[in-house]
Amino acid sequence: MEGIINTTWRKIAAKLMVMLFLGLVLNGYGQVAPARSRPWTLVWSDEFNRRNGSAPDSRKWVFQTGGGGWGNNELQYYTTRPQNAQIENGNLIITAWKENYTGPDSVTRNYTSARLMTLGKFTQTYGRFEARIKIPHGQGIWPTFWLVGSNIARVGWPACGEIDIMENIGKEPSTVHGTIHGPGYVRKGIGSIFSLPSYEHFANQYHIFALEWGPGAIRFYVDNNLYATRTPAGLPRSAPWVFNHPFYLILNVAVGGNYPGDPDYTTVFPQSMMVDYVRVYR
Repeated sequence: MEGIINTTWRKIAAKLMVMLFLGLVLNGYGQVAPARSRPWTLVWSDEFNRRNGSAPDSRKWVFQTGGGGWGNNELQYYTTRPQNAQIENGNLIITAWKENYTGPDSVTRNYTSARLMTLGKFTQTYGRFEARIKIPHGQGIWPTFWLVGSNIARVGWPACGEIDIMENIGKEPSTVHGTIHGPGYVRKGIGSIFSLPSYEHFANQYHIFALEWGPGAIRFYVDNNLYATRTPAGLPRSAPWVFNHPFYLILNVAVGGNYPGDPDYTTVFPQSMMVDYVRVYR
């Protein structure tokens, strides 16, 4: 009897160890959680706590301007005007307007918006990149929080690499996309979606969109739910893994283009993306 009892307890203990192991390593939607030996350390951030109406901090952000379509046949002209990007109540507000606008390059567009990047101000290889954002919505609205390789001027796109931490097609208010782009996985990229229940919309409240990036692995999160992991093994045959050098951050709201389609009679303007903070950890 004693031997039977001991054997039974050993089986129970073994099962408990397996359950404990699974509980420790699984995270989010069944994805394997990354192992970290120490906590993340904050190395760069913008909390957007400047005076209301002020421009984004020029020590951290650079405006990209123009109306050339940006390779996607987009319809907006990106400006530096406060009505397209300013600080308000502790948020960066990027607003897309429907208006006729002619830029200094004599290009005229029927929509305006803003696009901000950290190239020349801040880049980093690996780490956790996160932002708390309330996104806009509507047919043709295209908000994005993303990273691009800082060697883009030397090697071009897509050889520099691109990581879309959060990308939304405005006509899909309950869904966001996390995608990587590189040589051999260019236009479509390799991506996954994260969806809320259909009755919930990302535009209704703030959500935290994050990326944890290390050598050989890129993990995508929404509100700390891990929903996708990318590794070199998942690339097309002979396609290179181009995510081993510094990248810079971009925040923008595009209007129209190949991906979301153009606005229509249902689209309400203006539409604003509200960014509570952006934080980068190592």
